[in-house]
Amino acid sequence: MRMIDIITKKRDGGILSEKEIQFFIKGYVDGVIPDYQVSALLMAIIFKGMNKEETAILTREMMLSGDVIDLSGIEGIKVDKHSTGGVGDKTSLVLGPLVASFGVKVAKMSGRGLGHTGGTIDKLESIPGTQTSIAKQAFIDQVNHVGCAIIGQTGSIVPADKKLYSLRDVTGTVESIPLIAASIMSKKLAAGSNTILLDVKFGSGAFMKTLDDARLLAKTMVEIGSHLGRDTRAILTDMDQPLGLAVGNSLEVIEAIHTLHGHGPSDFVELCTQAAAIMLEQAHVVKHSQDALPLIDAKIKTGEAFNVFKAMIKAQGGDTRVLDNPDLFAKSSHVIEIRSEKAGFVKHINSLEIGVGAMKLGAGRQTKEDVIDMSSGVILKKKVGDEVKVGDLLCVAYTNKKEAEYREVLIQLHDAFELSATKIKVAPIIHDYIR
Repeated sequence: MRMIDIITKKRDGGILSEKEIQFFIKGYVDGVIPDYQVSALLMAIIFKGMNKEETAILTREMMLSGDVIDLSGIEGIKVDKHSTGGVGDKTSLVLGPLVASFGVKVAKMSGRGLGHTGGTIDKLESIPGTQTSIAKQAFIDQVNHVGCAIIGQTGSIVPADKKLYSLRDVTGTVESIPLIAASIMSKKLAAGSNTILLDVKFGSGAFMKTLDDARLLAKTMVEIGSHLGRDTRAILTDMDQPLGLAVGNSLEVIEAIHTLHGHGPSDFVELCTQAAAIMLEQAHVVKHSQDALPLIDAKIKTGEAFNVFKAMIKAQGGDTRVLDNPDLFAKSSHVIEIRSEKAGFVKHINSLEIGVGAMKLGAGRQTKEDVIDMSSGVILKKKVGDEVKVGDLLCVAYTNKKEAEYREVLIQLHDAFELSATKIKVAPIIHDYIR
């Protein structure tokens, strides 16, 4: 078998066989097939696409290119959730403990942030002492004992994706639904859980800009999961404004704590409760997801969900005193109020501009080598639909940078708020549910 034949076959619109996809993935991971030939195949896939079977086989072979986590040592059904990334998305910090409070096992591997989207691992590490690199047996023991663990992805999972993604990033071949879906699903399937809930975001702060594109990606990933024997479902959620009010690592942890105490922002609460309800249906705790909603409310009111979060952080070496008293988190040296220069109603908040602004304040990385300032970020004071008067607070910026470094960011944050003369109808956070 020759790589050139596989390239020309796809270039001419052919359907790749299982053996051809296996040959391509194994050869590339082993270093036998060079980057330039893989680049040519990726470009052919961009133009000609892949059918459902090709995409499922590609995902499976990528998954099998490295370690596949064996979670059989964990009792019961193991559930997982994945977000395609967004601004202010601290959902896993609430969702994991909330679902685990029902006795369901949440064994989750998450990533770090790069660019304008924050990473769950960075947020966890803003809690002093918290370890996100844990030995496999300790990970399994923690999930069995506490019910929930969130750790960083290991370097041995899906090496094919690491090589392919780096190549796609520099060859203009990122925007392909089959390649995006295979990248995401190969990692989630390798993580070993029985069920997967995908939170596919769309809008100004998301990778998928339109609802139609997000729906296509979600359907493709659900089909892959189902083809490979996992209960996979997806929700499509709005990222045309940041999720919740907090953007930035410790700021988002504090918001997650408030939410677990029943005092979270309405859009964030809605997303967490609806997602938890679906995961509880997947775990057979309830027959229908709607039956779970009053049970979820009770777990928050009794403090059981927060107690699981606290137990998880303690098990991972974190200082739980900051969870009981969030004022103990490190504070930024500069707290700058950004006020509106005109009146109206908030029509739109550009999530990308808020996310990039928070990154420039120190809350994110422009390169993998950048060091995050855990205390920096942005707190929104207005959301879409809110009335704004002249001089009203739009948001507050937190940073340890010098004024010369953040002065332009303040303008960027101010201009991210688009006002209209009339009040607009606020869309629901969840636009569709695919199963």
